[in-house]
Amino acid sequence: MSPKTYHLVTGLFFSVIAVMHLLRLLMGWEVIANGAMIPVWISWVGILVFGYLAYHAFSTKRHK
Repeated sequence: MSPKTYHLVTGLFFSVIAVMHLLRLLMGWEVIANGAMIPVWISWVGILVFGYLAYHAFSTKRHK
């Protein structure tokens, strides 16, 4: 796999995860893992982290 393809795929993957976190916030979805309710603030962190990773993957793709 070429580096450009790798950065495109990882950027898309991280973008989908960031969008899912955003949808959770907008739609009010509850997440329960192993019987424990996952707090909503986790999605705020998820948007920031995965949004940054997606941005970084896409910007690295442009430079190489």
